[in-house]
Amino acid sequence: MNILFHHRTRGKGAEGVHIRGVTKGLRDLGHKVSILSLPGAEPESQPLNKQNISNKSAQAESAKPKKSLLASLTHLTKYTPEFIFEFIELAFNLLSLFRLNNAVKQENSDIIYERYSLFLIASVWWAKRNNMPIILEVNDSSLVHRVRKLHFVSLAKKLERWIFKNATGLVFISSEFQQIAQQEFGEIAPSIVSPNAADLDAFVLDDAKAVQLRQALNIEDKVVIGYVGAFVHWHGIDWFVDMIVDKLKDNPEIVLLLIGDGVSYQPIKNRVLQADVQSQVILTGRVDHTEVSTYLSAMDFGILPDSNNYGSPMKLFEFMAMAKGMVAPNFTPITEVVKDNETSWLFPANDRRACIEKTLAIAKDKIAQQRVGINARTFIEKERQWKHNAEQLLSLI
Repeated sequence: MNILFHHRTRGKGAEGVHIRGVTKGLRDLGHKVSILSLPGAEPESQPLNKQNISNKSAQAESAKPKKSLLASLTHLTKYTPEFIFEFIELAFNLLSLFRLNNAVKQENSDIIYERYSLFLIASVWWAKRNNMPIILEVNDSSLVHRVRKLHFVSLAKKLERWIFKNATGLVFISSEFQQIAQQEFGEIAPSIVSPNAADLDAFVLDDAKAVQLRQALNIEDKVVIGYVGAFVHWHGIDWFVDMIVDKLKDNPEIVLLLIGDGVSYQPIKNRVLQADVQSQVILTGRVDHTEVSTYLSAMDFGILPDSNNYGSPMKLFEFMAMAKGMVAPNFTPITEVVKDNETSWLFPANDRRACIEKTLAIAKDKIAQQRVGINARTFIEKERQWKHNAEQLLSLI
């Protein structure tokens, strides 16, 4: 089949990983997939290397207008008052109609797969009118807690009710998310639950690189506890570091390897300095996505301090793909994936003290780290590669 993947995101971070993953899974099954993105937000575009930059190639020059437009949209997202931004999202439906119509004709598409965005009703309306199947992947909703609070809540819910009822099918990332929609809206389109997954081609076990990195960081003989992700409050990495640093001096064999950046980065760095444990907490800042697997290889296990009751944390699957278990909160979407003490370790959600205690206990059990890591990798191989997600979503047609 010819499948058109439509999205309105910036195509970066976890959303970009997810888009590339599902696309790869569909292609691995033999389907042709084209992606309709905002200009400058193509998730499959590769960053320019140093040679390209120095040569100032024509391709780079032609990309400037796209980057400029995306930068403008990003600026609007960050600084525009919410009610104005939501008017812009509504107006975007007019542009979407033209872009979608042209893309379907150009690619000779048989089906539309869309990453659902609030207020984006045009796609389902157009697909319904043209008798074309459209499946929505639901990662956001007017019904769940959002970092950016909605202004037109009632309108968002009304549009969402119609969209969820009239789509061909819905893909929810957790059963909790599915139940929330069913309870609120009643009748919705046929739906499945499909948590995130991992690309084993991108997350390749490499013991040699792991040893080299551990030597470079002078942590060869340490128990390395890792975190990869945004340094933001809702991921819990700030309180995790705040609580554990005072215990590190009593556990000199432990090192925290923290990958990422964000608003909590400097406060975390200040807390590490205050506790005088710089040798036991390594803050790398952001690293290139292609290097993430090397850093994961150098870790013994991971920590996921916080999540929510409806989301499917991408890093959980990436750690498991690298044969690293994670200490994670027992929110429903996580317990649907993890078997405690088999493929990772669970602690009561929102119990910060339990999180710290579990982390310190696992750090002393090298056998458990290795056993759970192997089980985690096997689970991803058998059940949670992106091709599994692709098979699930195609069952809705």
